[in-house]
Formats: sequence, C-alpha cells, structure tokens
Amino acid sequence: MAISTIQSSFLLITILFLLSPITTHSNSSDDLLSELIHLRSKSPLGLIHLKDPLLQRILSIPSPKPFSSLIFFDARQLHSKPDNSIPSIKYEFSLLSSSFLTNNPQNNTQIFFFIIEFQESKSSFELFDVQSLPHIRLIPIYVTDVKTDCIKMDASGFSMGADSMKEFVEMNSNVNLGPIHAPPVIPKKMMMIIGAGFLIWSPFLVKKFVIGNTLLQNKYLWMVASILVYFFSVSGTMYTIIRKAPLFLIDRNDPGKYHIFYQGSGMQLGAEGFAVGFLYTIVGLLLALMTHILVHLKNRGTQSLLMALGLFVSFWAVKRVIYLNNWKTGYGVHAYWPSGWM
Repeated sequence: MAISTIQSSFLLITILFLLSPITTHSNSSDDLLSELIHLRSKSPLGLIHLKDPLLQRILSIPSPKPFSSLIFFDARQLHSKPDNSIPSIKYEFSLLSSSFLTNNPQNNTQIFFFIIEFQESKSSFELFDVQSLPHIRLIPIYVTDVKTDCIKMDASGFSMGADSMKEFVEMNSNVNLGPIHAPPVIPKKMMMIIGAGFLIWSPFLVKKFVIGNTLLQNKYLWMVASILVYFFSVSGTMYTIIRKAPLFLIDRNDPGKYHIFYQGSGMQLGAEGFAVGFLYTIVGLLLALMTHILVHLKNRGTQSLLMALGLFVSFWAVKRVIYLNNWKTGYGVHAYWPSGWM
C-alpha cells in the first residue's frame, strides 16, 4: 500500500513537471495579450508603438501564437523628403487598423497593428533585414524562422493603400478585417454650406439658364472639355489617381535630377501617362481636323499638303508611343509586312 502511494505521488509530480512549461507559456501569452489590448486602447487608431523588447516577447511565444502581428517600419527622418510616400502609406496603415476595430468591436484579438521607429529599434530592422522603406511585415501565428516565415508585403501593393494591405493580410492569415472605413472627402459641415449656397443662388442660376447666358451653353467650353476628357482617358489619369502613382522620381545619386520615365512594367509614373496621352491627343485632333475641316477646303493643293502633314505628324506620334512601350516593357511591337498575298 505504501509502495502504491509512493508510485502515485511520483506519477503526479512527473505530470505536473511536464505540464509546467505549457502553463508558463500560457500565462506568458495571456499576460502579453492583456498588455497589447491595454496599449492598443491608448491609441484612437488602434496602433501600438513597438520597440525591441516588446517585439522579442512577441517572437518568443511558441507557435501557434494566439494572434498575428502586422508591423509598419517607419523612419521619421525620411518624412520631410519630397519623393517619399511613407507618411501617406502610414496614414493608410492607420486607416486599416481603425477599420478593423470598427468592424470587430468585440472579437478583435486575432491581429494587432504595430509601428516601429528606426531610431528606437535598429536591431529589429536588422532582424527583419529591412533595406528600404516603406516596409510592412506580417508575423503569422506559425513562426519558426523570423526571416523566412514572416511575410513581407510587396512594394507594388502600396499604391492601392489600405485596400491592398487588407488583401495582403486576409490572403496570408485567417483574419477577416472587414471593409475599409475611409473618412469622407468633403466634411458634413462643408456639404451643408455648399448646399445652402446652392439654394440661395439657384433662382439666379435658373434665370441665366433660361436666358442662355451661362457657361454651360457655350459651345467652345464644351469643345475644350471634350478634348480634356479625351486627354485624361488616354493618359491613364484615373490609374494614376487610384494607384496614387508619383508624377516623377528624384534621382537618389543626384537630388537635382528628375526621372519622368521608369523602365520596367512594375510601375507607371504620372508623367509617363501624360506624355503618351499628349501624343494620342495630337493624333486625335489631327484626325478630327482632317475629317471635319480639311475636307471642306476648296484649294486641292492646300488640302493635300495639310493632310499629308497631318498624317506625317500622326505617324510620328504613334511611332514614339510604340518606342516608349518597347523601352519600358522590353517587349517589341513592330509592323508586319506580308511577303506575299494568297
């Protein structure tokens, strides 16, 4: 009986000894989770200021971790540079964080959003091998090697802002962030002021419209507007606005030098689209000139000369567009001349 009691006691002690690391890790992760929730509650946008010690505590939790971490690597000394998009991307990152809390007021511990500063946490930048900014890294719940298991967001996705970040997180984790809640472009008070002003001026506007003395009834205004609409459509202006593509790039080696063309299909600068749009607009205007005005000229010699000049300029403009496309993409676009006719 004594031997049985001793064996039972020894078995109980062994089980407790084996379970003690699990209990310790569980208590550690629970304490860290409570601390992160407290730190997040101090920020109206739900962002946590991350430093090296806190990051080491997060990484020390064994897999699977109770939460994922999305880290935005920041450097305040770069914010003043005109060619840097870090502040705008940081704003989109905060918009993603606040939208997640709005969409998940109760169950919001699946992921936490962090901002880490270069001057305060240089060792963390070295740990993740951050070579350039902006830089966003996702720490999933299963991590064995920091450099291989932590997922880096591709730089091409930054142009879509919070939407691309949301897609990146949902694709690489099991977290549903929900829709992005962006603030309105025009505040409600400004909308009320504009509406009141429109109501006050509406009787005068109606009177002018009836008389026919308004800009909306000016045919030259509509002609210019149609040309602008055509230019914006062929220059990719909506692509530049949606993607938030920069107009030009500043040379890193020579800050006084600007690049308006970027060789490579991964990105398109705003100036590239405007240059191509300008060439296409020239072609469109010349075709309209030849088909609507030059056909009514009575002097055949002048008509032929102007049409030949218009065709030559149009051919030159299209040739420049093809040359720019070949240079940028590396793919050749050439005219095909058949060797014979069947």
